[in-house]
Amino acid sequence: MLSLDRFLFAFMVFSSGINKTKDIYFKYERYITPAAFLAGFIWDNLTLRRIDLLFENLTFIWNLLIVGVGIILINGYEAGLIRWRFADRFLKFAPLLMQFSFGGLFSAFFVFYSRSASVFSSWPFLLFLLVLFVGNDFFRKRYLRLTFQLSVFFIALFSYSVFALPVLFGKMGAVVFIASGIVSLLVIGGVIFLLWKIVPEKVKKSQHALVFCIGGIFFAFQFSYFANVIPPIPLSLKESGIYHSVERISNDSYIYKVSYERAPWYLFFEDQSSVFHLEPDSKVYIYSAIFAPTKIETLILHRWLYFDAEKKDWIEMSRVPFSISGGRDGGYRGYTYKSSVKPGKWRVEVINDRGQVLGHRTFKVVEDDLIGELATEYK
Repeated sequence: MLSLDRFLFAFMVFSSGINKTKDIYFKYERYITPAAFLAGFIWDNLTLRRIDLLFENLTFIWNLLIVGVGIILINGYEAGLIRWRFADRFLKFAPLLMQFSFGGLFSAFFVFYSRSASVFSSWPFLLFLLVLFVGNDFFRKRYLRLTFQLSVFFIALFSYSVFALPVLFGKMGAVVFIASGIVSLLVIGGVIFLLWKIVPEKVKKSQHALVFCIGGIFFAFQFSYFANVIPPIPLSLKESGIYHSVERISNDSYIYKVSYERAPWYLFFEDQSSVFHLEPDSKVYIYSAIFAPTKIETLILHRWLYFDAEKKDWIEMSRVPFSISGGRDGGYRGYTYKSSVKPGKWRVEVINDRGQVLGHRTFKVVEDDLIGELATEYK
């Protein structure tokens, strides 16, 4: 989130002076912007660790503060209420600084939400975040418009609150999600109130557009949550696999011994085969490791689905639950199994108790008396 674009900008400001910085930046903007965009995104992917760590959350809050204060200062300056000695020089860069902060926020949001998402069920929300992140570089002029400023700020507030409140209180569910929306409304309401004190005419002129946009965003988030489009953040699936056996090596140990069929040599990017050769009277195991913040305890289920070739549809065969408690970096591990598995195409989804999908494994079961040598691992 502390992306290269903001580092370069800050470095140029303090090392070269305001006027020189402005000339350098805008002269080479078409080269700096895409390079910083790519570098910042790669940096976020490499450096953002856990969603419940203090540093990550302080960085989110810092960027939100920059945006909130920037909105107030920009509008106060345009109204002629800010007459500091160097205000004219510094506040010309405020929209640019807001743009950089929004870029850092939505880059980090995309990283964390994508870690919690199953693409086939959450792609609309991930696409929405990606559009905001990629489109951020084209929004600079729009950041001068009050309604646009506050609408994007509200999206950022809500996106942060969705996982900040579960991390803070150690609970997930509909009540916590609705509370996240209410907290976001209170914060954006406080900013609008301050703006009304500073630029009442501007706020009054935009009031209908603000109600429509912020209200629309609020209800769009609610609809997306209850339609299971928003990923089940702060949970994330760290690992999953289909195995011939899963066994705990001792009662005092949390190490599991698993056996599986290796993928063909030409599928060098995969470890496991997508074809499961099933011996008579044997079982199919699904193992998964789910990360959850330290305080959170929740229920996880493995939903077993079979593809009906005649109906051309996935048929749910069973749901097997197990509880998890958060805190382990590699994720809380659990497994379930199914007996009497018929040949054909199967999919096992890892879901929470609301049916939100963290991930899935798809495989084909083939009856075979000779399955060959199995690979063994310890987890």
